[in-house]
Amino acid sequence: MTSIERTAYPRFKRLITARELHVFFTPSEEERAWAEEVTDSDEHQLALLVALKSYQRMGCFPKAYDVPEQVVEFVRRAVELPESTLPVYASGRTAERHRSWVRGRCGVRYDGQAARGLAQETMRVAAASKNNPADLINIALEKLVEANVEIPRFSTLDAMASTVRGQVNEEILAGIQGRMTEEERRRLLGLPDVIGLDRKTLFNALKQNPGRATWSHFKRLKGHLDRI
Repeated sequence: MTSIERTAYPRFKRLITARELHVFFTPSEEERAWAEEVTDSDEHQLALLVALKSYQRMGCFPKAYDVPEQVVEFVRRAVELPESTLPVYASGRTAERHRSWVRGRCGVRYDGQAARGLAQETMRVAAASKNNPADLINIALEKLVEANVEIPRFSTLDAMASTVRGQVNEEILAGIQGRMTEEERRRLLGLPDVIGLDRKTLFNALKQNPGRATWSHFKRLKGHLDRI
């Protein structure tokens, strides 16, 4: 599994500064009035505003337990709700309705199938020249943002990157094998064989250290590469 920290996938920082809270999580008067109008309780109003500001910042909906308490507290105080108010939903249907409202305000569309298809195709093209799963995920994220679609969960993109990378690597290896002669295949299969008095394999010879940057070492390295 790829570490999310190695990718550009949006996530909350462990420590959010006061400036970041003010800039990114302060509801406008219009947003506050809208949330108050469409919800039926303080809890739902707070939950809707937290979802809205999180989506505006991240481009996806975080799980409730992933939202830092300081973000919830900041939004609650910004709209002057009682200290005991928690961002909870009466039902899953209410939560989904809130997400639809947020998408509408942010001008994005939710199309999981299209998002996964775009991410997969982007990774497949990139995997021809990149092998690091984090790189594949980052390239897919860029395309998804450009397409203005909701970003799939990280676990989805991570599993997709692993699958696509494996498929593309198999295709590359099959292409190489198809161009090899029988003699080249025989030599390749013989790399693990132990030869010589030093009891090393031919594979060890492939990893020959080029040495210091001298002319003689350069010529020796060229000959080594020619033999390979």
